[in-house]
Amino acid sequence: MKKRFGGQSMTEPLRRVILKRPLQAFRDDRTIASQWRPLGFTGPPDLARAEDEFAALVALLQSQGVETLFLPEDDRTGLDSLYVHDPALITDAGAVIFQTGKIVRRGEGPALADALSGWDVPILARIEGPATAEGGDMIWLDRTTLAVGRGFRTNEAGVDALRAALRPAGVRVLGFHLPYGNGPGEVLHLMSFISLLADDLAVVHRKLLPVPLFELLEDHRIHLVDIPEEEFAGQACNILALAPRRVVMLEGNPRTRARLEAEGCEVFAVKGEEIAFKGSGGPTCLTRPLLRG
Repeated sequence: MKKRFGGQSMTEPLRRVILKRPLQAFRDDRTIASQWRPLGFTGPPDLARAEDEFAALVALLQSQGVETLFLPEDDRTGLDSLYVHDPALITDAGAVIFQTGKIVRRGEGPALADALSGWDVPILARIEGPATAEGGDMIWLDRTTLAVGRGFRTNEAGVDALRAALRPAGVRVLGFHLPYGNGPGEVLHLMSFISLLADDLAVVHRKLLPVPLFELLEDHRIHLVDIPEEEFAGQACNILALAPRRVVMLEGNPRTRARLEAEGCEVFAVKGEEIAFKGSGGPTCLTRPLLRG
């Protein structure tokens, strides 16, 4: 039977991906007006322009042979549910459903779990109780090594619960303490300052890297491409790999793009004024890879 999910990698060829359309996440102008400030958006997204930006991203993914699946509207979720990467982790054995660190997002895990059951994806484990975790804090360094950021969104109990859930599958879960950044009111995920582009290549904002993670990247012989300081706010580190060295990033980061192309990357750039910058989520946040390989 054809494989429908899995791929413990950030960079193997992307085959299937989950997304949520702005219309299903944002719903309407009244919902946007009531939620954008409490959720920490930098401004109210324009729904029509958001739909256009999102359609361009979907068209790009489909042009690269990626099957796109879409989450439905759900009363348990809000504007943040556009960023489908966070409420789960996909493994070769099934999905781990998270209880998000951001309290108002906690309906997203159950909503995603319901959709996954309809797509015949088994639930391997659920992170519950005092444990919190978000997908933006996790990167696969290889098929058996998962780096997890311990910060305001993923707590120590969440790292421990994930470690227990993945140990039977032979996966090493390594926790790394994240910097304070701008505090608990703003999102700083592990993937805010690192994205894997190939087995041997990553883009980073080096000054935010925990030293033990930097040493681990060196041990794995992963070459680091540094972004310029001025492009960090433009989410220059938030890059989705479609395949090794074939990547999607946000427009407005020309120096980072040039550095990636110098490393042999094929780069696709998409607009993100409404779907990315206002909610602090880029191409990786907007996508939950369901199958790689």
